[in-house]
Amino acid sequence: MLSETILPDTVQRVAALLQTLGYHLPIVMLPDSGKTSAEAAAGIGCSVAEIAKSIVFRRLSDDAAVMVVASGSNRVDEQKVAAIVGPLGKADAKFVKEKIGYAIGGVCPVGHLQKTVMLIDEDLLQYQFIWAAAGHPHAVFKLSPAQLIQMTAAPLADVATSVVTSKVNA
Repeated sequence: MLSETILPDTVQRVAALLQTLGYHLPIVMLPDSGKTSAEAAAGIGCSVAEIAKSIVFRRLSDDAAVMVVASGSNRVDEQKVAAIVGPLGKADAKFVKEKIGYAIGGVCPVGHLQKTVMLIDEDLLQYQFIWAAAGHPHAVFKLSPAQLIQMTAAPLADVATSVVTSKVNA
């Protein structure tokens, strides 16, 4: 699973930053894309829920990037996020690249170009280890939820959409 090729520039930048943060495991280069949580989970061999996906929004009041790091199996509830950080708009690929510094599909939770408002999905706490993008659609790194919180200094929040199930009476 680990590639012996030279790491892309953004992955080298993430690797160097992770080392300064006390993280010393190697970054894993997936042979296929990890742009989606399902692709990353398939490449790693973990559940989709153990993927720490980074979803970026644009805060309308000041044009700040707002990143939610959520479990790959959860849908982020924009209304819940907006209730915490203020009204939100869509963040397109150009906005993400300019504010965060990574291309969509490889957005790392650390090493952003500009100050980013961040929230961490509280559902990630149930996993011993999670996998986050490392600056490139083929690059990931394994960490604990506690390490993610320590590295980002982001607060935990209830950001997942509630799934309503209905029972059919027989």
